[in-house]
Amino acid sequence: MSDPNKATITAEKEALNLKLPPIVRPPEDIGVDTPAQSKLLNYRRSKEQQKTINQLVIDGAKRSLDRTLDKRTPPKPDCLFKKFILIEELMKSLINEVSNDFEKSMKRYLVRSVLVKPPVKWLEDEGGPLPKSPEGLDYSNPWHSSYVQTRNQISANLHIVHPTMKILLDLGYTTFSNSVLLDLTGIRAKGPIDCESLKNDLSIQARKAEEKIMNTWYPKVINLFTKKETLEAIKPEKLDAFYNCVSTLMSNQLKDFLKRTVEGFVKLFDQEDQRGLPIFKMELTFDDDKMEFYPTFQDLEDVVLGLVERITEALQNVQTVPSWLSGTSPAVNLDTQLPEHVLQWALTTLKFAVHHNLEGARKHYEMYVEKYNWLLDGTADEMIETFQAEEHTFDEYTEFIGRFFSLASEIMLLPQWVHYPMVRLDCEDLKIGLTNKAKTFANILLNDIASKHRKENESICSEFEAIKEHALKTPETTEEMMDLISYVEKARTTGIQELALRIKESKRRMSYFLDVFLFSQEDLALNSAILMWPSKINPIFDENDELIENAKHKKENELIAKREKLILEIEKESRRMEEFTEFAELDRMQQYVTDVRQLQKRTQESEEAVQFINKEEELFKWELTKYPELDKLKVNIEPYQKFFNLVLKWQRTEKRWMDGGFLDLNGESMEADVDEFSREMFKTLKFFQMKQKKELQEKRKAAKRRSLGEERLEEEPKENPTITMCSTVMEQIKVFKVQTHLMTFSKALVGAIYIIQC
Repeated sequence: MSDPNKATITAEKEALNLKLPPIVRPPEDIGVDTPAQSKLLNYRRSKEQQKTINQLVIDGAKRSLDRTLDKRTPPKPDCLFKKFILIEELMKSLINEVSNDFEKSMKRYLVRSVLVKPPVKWLEDEGGPLPKSPEGLDYSNPWHSSYVQTRNQISANLHIVHPTMKILLDLGYTTFSNSVLLDLTGIRAKGPIDCESLKNDLSIQARKAEEKIMNTWYPKVINLFTKKETLEAIKPEKLDAFYNCVSTLMSNQLKDFLKRTVEGFVKLFDQEDQRGLPIFKMELTFDDDKMEFYPTFQDLEDVVLGLVERITEALQNVQTVPSWLSGTSPAVNLDTQLPEHVLQWALTTLKFAVHHNLEGARKHYEMYVEKYNWLLDGTADEMIETFQAEEHTFDEYTEFIGRFFSLASEIMLLPQWVHYPMVRLDCEDLKIGLTNKAKTFANILLNDIASKHRKENESICSEFEAIKEHALKTPETTEEMMDLISYVEKARTTGIQELALRIKESKRRMSYFLDVFLFSQEDLALNSAILMWPSKINPIFDENDELIENAKHKKENELIAKREKLILEIEKESRRMEEFTEFAELDRMQQYVTDVRQLQKRTQESEEAVQFINKEEELFKWELTKYPELDKLKVNIEPYQKFFNLVLKWQRTEKRWMDGGFLDLNGESMEADVDEFSREMFKTLKFFQMKQKKELQEKRKAAKRRSLGEERLEEEPKENPTITMCSTVMEQIKVFKVQTHLMTFSKALVGAIYIIQC
């Protein structure tokens, strides 16, 4: 016999050399909505409609036949029935033929669509008949012995059927089947609880449950494998496999235990069954002008998800049986980690459930934000700053303040607790914070208008104090006395009336403040003083009348004394003026200038005294006194003042030129200054000569009127010292002018010599 395997390989090679029948490529219009495709798509529907079509055709044929027969003589019933049978058979044959043609075309299209030519060169069809399949090949395989061998190996290594495994399985079932790591019943019945408290409680419970399992179930398992009869039937080389089976069974039991605990915890948050859903305490807090949740949504979510992680952390340090028995270090633990997909499912489900159950609390928070966040985001501050920057009446202030007080009342009337399926939301802290914030803004405005009220009261008191101070002040001058009389008269009429209206308005403001504002002791004293001033001012006016009468009598006597004193002063100044005509010493010119200035100053003071006296006379409505001697005195002083100053200036200039450096002198400038002095002095000389001549003429006229003798009239006038000084200075200027020309020539000569030497 030939080798079966070799025959099989040969048959496979021959099969690969076979040529396929001709491959017909599909038409290019595949995928286009052709009539054939429409037939294929409507194939099922056509099947259902065939019966309807057949029935319609038969019914139509019957009606046509009936109409034909109605036009003729009615045939016999047997003949009519035979014709109907023939027509019906003909229609069925026609329908069958059409159906067969349609099915063949669909099959042909299906084959052409599926059997597409592959891109293999050696599969090209070369024509000829189809090859025949090989015959007589042996495809049998001796698998039975392999099957028996494998079955025996499984029986030898299948430790799960060991009796000890059944005991271990029963022990795990008894321990874990009706229990979970955490007792989650009654959590909702406890009422609202802090998330951290729940976390701590369940963590403690998990630790205790873990300790209980390790103190009950695990010792029993270890005790089970410390018996000699447990391992008697197991070969030494199979011992590791046996313990691996034990570890796998224990691991599966613990994983199932933890998985059921996780599933039970996730079920607490089932949206369709909220009977076990815990109720967490949450607060809306107000801190640093911010509205926040405590704990935050993220904190709550972290606690819930953290409990799942806490469950998965339990029973992770359970030693395998061989590790415990051998006491090796480090210890080998069972694989009790939950599968990743279970953990992700739990975390995803819980995260979605937490977000869903917090939606109500979030919307309640958004309600607070929408309605009251303008108190915190700076909008209210801007409103108040804008309002304070503008001018507003007291009533507009109270209306604006009332809005904030109304808002505070509205916030306090909101519910303290809001209950949701998973959350009891405590809003008290936020309510108190927002209420205080609204009251703070109201108090800002209250302090503003209270400050304005205080300033207004201080202004009223100041005006009353000013009236009192003015009314009781003794006038120093007549003008002050007249001003005081006018001031008090105005204060008695319009001033007091205006203050009375302002006090009335202040009373109205006080009535409002008593309900909403707490006055300080200083403000209370000020308010009291405002109300007392109207009764205190009348005695002050009576005292002022007596004061004015005494002052008026005193000032009249003082005015008379001042007029008499002024007359004496003018006479004294006139005598001093006559002394100027006798000044004839050029060396004392500085003293003459000083004397003229002192006389001018005294004349100015006398003129101011005249103005004061005239003003006083106007106040007392007396006739104004006039002083022509003073005007004449002012006119006579001015020429002497100019003359003395001119001479003094000439003397100083001459000394500076004569005592200064020779080379520093400027001949042209000096000549111009000397000419200027000469002209001014000539004018002065002419003025005094004309004045002397005029005075002489006046004296002659006066003497003639007095009938004096001719000899006296023809007497020569006395020499005038002032004219003499003018002539002397003129001569000095002429002499200096000649010297100036000589100095100019000398300076030019010196310059020429210096140039020649250089």
